[in-house]
Amino acid sequence: MTRSPISVSKFRNNFFGWWVIWAALHVLLVTYYGYSLNESVTDSLVTNGLLIGACWIISNILRYYLPYSNRYWYVLLLSITFSLVANALSKFILNLILIDPVNSNYILFLSNTYWIRLGVAFLLIGCMAVICVLWYTQEEEQEHRQRKDDAEKLSREAELYKLRQQLQPHFLFNSLNSISALIGSDPSQARKMIHQLSDFLRTTLRKEEEQWVKMEEELQSLELYLEIEKVRFGYRLSTSIVKDEKSLQMLIPPMLLQPVVENAIKFGLYDTTDAVTIFISVSSQNDSLKVIVQNPFDPETASPRHGTGFGLNSVKRRLYLLFARTDLVETSAMDHVFTTTINIPKHENDYHR
Repeated sequence: MTRSPISVSKFRNNFFGWWVIWAALHVLLVTYYGYSLNESVTDSLVTNGLLIGACWIISNILRYYLPYSNRYWYVLLLSITFSLVANALSKFILNLILIDPVNSNYILFLSNTYWIRLGVAFLLIGCMAVICVLWYTQEEEQEHRQRKDDAEKLSREAELYKLRQQLQPHFLFNSLNSISALIGSDPSQARKMIHQLSDFLRTTLRKEEEQWVKMEEELQSLELYLEIEKVRFGYRLSTSIVKDEKSLQMLIPPMLLQPVVENAIKFGLYDTTDAVTIFISVSSQNDSLKVIVQNPFDPETASPRHGTGFGLNSVKRRLYLLFARTDLVETSAMDHVFTTTINIPKHENDYHR
């Protein structure tokens, strides 16, 4: 439920502090017109006590019923009504407490100052009503933004989870096809590939609930994946991984590099019988982690600019969901070498290492 402004200690202290100052000024004003200190204090306490009560009631009414933008006449009506009621009660109580047959001057004073009292009451109560409307409107907007942010966060997490879940079936399908092909021609290699696939899947399952992992752990998973692919492609596939020590401790979304490397292998080996080297560079630059993956390709048989497929699209989407940026993945093709560059902004936990 929306908080009342009076329930906030800072606002409450300012609220009652202001009323103390106003009550003191009220006492000075009544005393200035020749009435005793007792009469002045009583007048101030009764009048301002009723006004404080009216402000508190209005605050609670608007807490449970905040008018729409086209119904602000409701706030005006509340202010006028409570001003009239507070002024009438104030006059009635002061008549009972302070007026006696001898003190007829005070009766005249109350009558002469009725409209001034009513105007002041309306201004004070109206100001409180406006403050409450602004307060509760802002509180509702904050709650709405919070609900929207929570819903978007859940949606992002669900989509990130879905993207990560798509990686395993996609990779598993290719690996099982390779194992199936090796069973007849090279059973020992097929068994080796099964063991490596088991290790790889066990590693990915351990990361299932993690949002971020160290680059060192990500590279270990990537090397397991590459070992499987090397069994699959034999001498045709080799890799070169360059890394610096600082980058190994930085954080990265798990399983982010595997689809990029898979994409490099696809366009580097599928259309050739030659040996191919996949180059992977990992470095820390300022406040970001930079990963470069390069593979040779034949422009006559491959279309790296247009056929990135699931792998790079999933990486781009994951990074967009995490950082709301579309410039973190770049691709280029030059001199028969296709390059994928990924820039991962420094995670907040990296700053506390």
